[in-house]
Amino acid sequence: MSQKVMEGSAGKIHVRQVVRVGLLVALSTVGAHIKIPSITGTPALDSLPGYFAAAALGWREGALVAALGHLLTALTAGFPLSLPIHLLIAAEMGICALVFGYLFKKTNPVIAMGAAIILNGVGAPASLIPIMGPGIFYGLVTPLLVASALNIIAAALLAKAPGINRIFKGEEHAHY
Repeated sequence: MSQKVMEGSAGKIHVRQVVRVGLLVALSTVGAHIKIPSITGTPALDSLPGYFAAAALGWREGALVAALGHLLTALTAGFPLSLPIHLLIAAEMGICALVFGYLFKKTNPVIAMGAAIILNGVGAPASLIPIMGPGIFYGLVTPLLVASALNIIAAALLAKAPGINRIFKGEEHAHY
């Protein structure tokens, strides 16, 4: 079957790729409404699709989905830390998904999960200390560790599920 291709600034972009990313961003929107209790109301199950994309599709897709997923969650909470801070956090989420996807493919899922949970659950709130003080770190570290672990472990399990890559990547002869 022929592939529809669009020319983009980064080269060729396949329509299927755009549809997959759009679907995962939509799932991030659903996850954004499943919150982990915290002082900001932003830890949620929004990054599971981003981490899944990083493991199953690649770091670019994973970073994009994870960053957009965070922005959608922050939007549902009214950007409690301000738009500039949430843009920073979205960038951090993209980096966390990138690292997870890279380690998932180059090492093993356990190393990828451990690194991503630490980066997202400890590193991300620690990055806010110079801007907002240590209180934000202490208030967010536990809910972020819980949310990170739930999102990342579920994404890794899903990415390793038998046949998921064939189904999700839309191979011509995938059996559903």
